[in-house]
Amino acid sequence: MAEITIYTDGSSLGNPGPGGYGVVLICGELRKELSAGFRLTTNNRMELMAVCVALEALKIENSSVTLYSDSKYVVDAVTKGWVFGWEKKRFSGKKNPDLWIRFLRVYRRHRVRFVWVKGHAQTVENNRCDQLAVAAAGSARLYEDEGYVPE
Repeated sequence: MAEITIYTDGSSLGNPGPGGYGVVLICGELRKELSAGFRLTTNNRMELMAVCVALEALKIENSSVTLYSDSKYVVDAVTKGWVFGWEKKRFSGKKNPDLWIRFLRVYRRHRVRFVWVKGHAQTVENNRCDQLAVAAAGSARLYEDEGYVPE
C-alpha cells in the first residue's frame, strides 16, 4: 500500500469569525484538494477540522499517513500525547471536545505520523492549504460550525 501524504491548514478571519480549512492529499500521482468555509468559528477549530476531514477522506483502513500541519495546537496535542489524557478525563475543561472526539475516532483507523511545518514558509503544499482555507473563509457559501461554542 502506498504512503499517503496530507497537508492541512485552517484559518479564521477574526477569532472568532468566518473561517475555513484547506487540505491537500497526495498518494503517488493522485492528488485531491478539499476545503470548506464556516460563518463563525475559530482558527484552532479550523486547524483541527482540516485534520479530521483529511483523515475521513481516506478510503482504505489502516493507511500509512504522514500528515503535515503548521498547527502546534494539533501537532503537539497528538505527538506529546496530551489528547489521550484529555480523553481519559472526558475533555473536561478543554476546548473543541466535539472535534477531538471526531479526530480520535478516525485517527485510530490509520497509522498517522504528524510533522509540524512552519506556516507561511517555503512548504509549497502547506501554502496551498492556506490559500484554500482563506478562500473558503471568504467565500459566499459558508456553513454553520455546529460545534462552535462562543465563550
